[in-house]
Amino acid sequence: MAHFSDAEVERYARHLVLSEIGGPGQQRLGAARVLIVGAGGVGGPAALYLAAAGVGTIGLVDDDTVALSNLQRQILFSDADIGAPKVQAAAARLTRTNPHVAVEPHAVRLTPDNAADLVAAHDVVIDGTDDFDTRFAVNAACVAAGKPLVSGALGRWTGQVAVFQGRPCYRCLVPESPPDAETCARVGVVGALTGVMGSMAALEAIKLVTGAGQPLTGRLMLYDGLAGTSRTVRVAADPECSVCGT
Repeated sequence: MAHFSDAEVERYARHLVLSEIGGPGQQRLGAARVLIVGAGGVGGPAALYLAAAGVGTIGLVDDDTVALSNLQRQILFSDADIGAPKVQAAAARLTRTNPHVAVEPHAVRLTPDNAADLVAAHDVVIDGTDDFDTRFAVNAACVAAGKPLVSGALGRWTGQVAVFQGRPCYRCLVPESPPDAETCARVGVVGALTGVMGSMAALEAIKLVTGAGQPLTGRLMLYDGLAGTSRTVRVAADPECSVCGT
């Protein structure tokens, strides 16, 4: 059983007194490996909260560099990071947030060719990417490896988060890439929404690792920031799904 130093006891005190986490749950967090695909609007705040929570190893996958237009919402970065690889700038920030956490940056785009290796080395995967090819590759790798996938997405004023473990999978929800898929660059997004959805993704990952509560497994939580409302719907397993169907 892991031993917490006095500094760690103080750092994680608010977790240690939670009956749903406590010492055993904090130890599970410290032993966990969480992969975050996309170090942007969703992945950034998720990474910050997972680092603060004491997740032992955080893997970051992103082949992009920091741009000035990111800073309206991507709170991992500052002006000094413009032009730097996102995963390198993110790793430096997360290490400053919690030096007890190991950060493994992967400055690559996740593809069907490398997804299996990246996913297999982790316990939980968070997908915060904004293109469907990557989302489909992440989902297929998670289904094949039996890893839980926390999927977060957003645009304009609305966001969604879901957890997929086996069936249904993400491809049951989105069988094909929509022909008119909207991107934040094209339609815009209010910056604070990324913090809401990223934090929710981190919360689901923490629940999965510690066993606390009921994760959004097979459920999709929809948040409307403009109206200040949310609702949760069940995702049906598609028997004809190209990834998890029978």
